[in-house]
Amino acid sequence: MSYIKRIADSELKRKLESSGAVLVRGVKACGKTESAKQIARSILNVDRDEQIPAVINVAPKRLLLGDTPRLIDEWQMYPKLWDYIRHEIDDRRQTAQFILTGSANPEETVKMHSGAGRFTTLDMRTMSWQELGFSSGKISMKSLFDGGKIEIYDEPVELEFIVERLIIGGFPTLLGKNIGQAMDLNRAYIELLAEVDMSRVSNVKRDPVKVRNLLRSLARNTATMVDTATLGADIHENAALSRPTVYDYLDALDRLMITEEQPAWNTHIRSSASLRKASKRHFADVCLSVAALGATADSLLADLNFTGFLFESLVTHELRVYAQANDAGVYHYRDSSGLEVDAIVQKYNGDWIAFEIKLGTGQFDEAAANLKKLVAVLDEKKVKPPKSLNIITGTGISYTRADGINVISPASLGI
Repeated sequence: MSYIKRIADSELKRKLESSGAVLVRGVKACGKTESAKQIARSILNVDRDEQIPAVINVAPKRLLLGDTPRLIDEWQMYPKLWDYIRHEIDDRRQTAQFILTGSANPEETVKMHSGAGRFTTLDMRTMSWQELGFSSGKISMKSLFDGGKIEIYDEPVELEFIVERLIIGGFPTLLGKNIGQAMDLNRAYIELLAEVDMSRVSNVKRDPVKVRNLLRSLARNTATMVDTATLGADIHENAALSRPTVYDYLDALDRLMITEEQPAWNTHIRSSASLRKASKRHFADVCLSVAALGATADSLLADLNFTGFLFESLVTHELRVYAQANDAGVYHYRDSSGLEVDAIVQKYNGDWIAFEIKLGTGQFDEAAANLKKLVAVLDEKKVKPPKSLNIITGTGISYTRADGINVISPASLGI
């Protein structure tokens, strides 16, 4: 199968031109290595080369010799490589020397000197709908930051198709797979995570049964601000997990980049309400939530309330991919009055746009009211007005409402 261009490819090229090395981070099998191979001119496969244990202690510099940019795949297996590469960049005084890819972050106990001025970082995620060809990208996030009205695009998505995409997900290895094949592969991914990866990530034996129970609890609480106590209580009936153990397991999942937090928006409000600071937690791809629960298309169609949370997680993933390409991050808003907005996309210059995410078309007025309330409570002396307010709908068409709020189908959204 030929390579499908990724949105992050242009960012990788740009960052290579700016630094000696680019560290590409992302969950296992999201496509980091294949993307890097498109521009790498030599490769060191750290997890496959049997000579590395001997060479790294005798002549580590030999591992870095090769045409540049040189790809160092799964570098975190030998964290010493970080400092060797850092010194090599200092000696060469050139950009575009190395690309480092890895499916886990080193432990915090591993001492690594700062790569400031030498390394840039790039987060890669599983494939978005635009990359997969399911979105036309006619409504770009760039245009939403420009604030103009959108044309009517009749690109609705059937509920059954959304459920299918929730199950299959965006891992490149699942391209061309049917829903049954994807279910088998995604459940196998969860099993290997529980039985192998969670223990291998820091050479600490972790109980696969407890890992599975924690993954199921996280899946049941996807796209919510679930705390450690809630997770512990949720899984207590099956296999008790102490709070320190929950923290340890969550840390391991974060290191494997299986989970990703959606931080609270740090903004200024002029009401008496106080901001909630807890993050929402999502799986790296919503298909892992589905696989952890063993859900099927029939079970998701029978519980549309829960499927709505899964859809929010899927859209949050899409927003992250498109936001990164627009120099922005994705946050959420909630205050003590109960006002909640699903996603805030903010650029580093302070420009922002807001999104409510609704699976069906029956909650648009409520979503629009929430967005307007958000604008009303902000301190206009300290916060810029929004560039646009938006509702992402699972099954509707794309258009701008009479009140100026955009309604957007995921089949229209892109970079």
